[in-house]
Amino acid sequence: MPTADNQQERLRLTGWIVGFTDGEGCFSISIIKNNTTKFGYQVFPEFVITQSEKSKEVLKTFQKFFKCGNIYINRRYDNHKEHLYRYCVRSVKDLKGIIIPFFNKHKLQTGKKYDFQHFMKGVELISKQKHLTQSGFRQILKIKSQINRKILRDYTSETLK
Repeated sequence: MPTADNQQERLRLTGWIVGFTDGEGCFSISIIKNNTTKFGYQVFPEFVITQSEKSKEVLKTFQKFFKCGNIYINRRYDNHKEHLYRYCVRSVKDLKGIIIPFFNKHKLQTGKKYDFQHFMKGVELISKQKHLTQSGFRQILKIKSQINRKILRDYTSETLK
């Protein structure tokens, strides 16, 4: 049974997780060309926090807190001096069972809360495999365009028929 101190620490960490996500987090739906899929595109939702190499320990805090997701390295070979690291949750099961309930209970405070609301709709459609139908894929495209203020990309006219 947790002690009061543990509960207090968890509350502090919860507030920190929400605040950090408000500033550095990203809720997105990615669409990647993949000729082996029905519409020629692979659709997947993801929750991501990106940090430089010197701050990658922060990502381990997220992974430990949520008990899901992975940390990936994005090697950089440009004029930057260090690689980037990403804490990423792509599992629809983990998004629906852990990430979304957490941010539903502990509200984001910035405009990111609107991205999160659209993201939730997209995850729900994907979890019901609606993205495998033309109308569902169109809905996903519309939702994607509303997240992170992205413009709707042209995924070829034959995809949207």
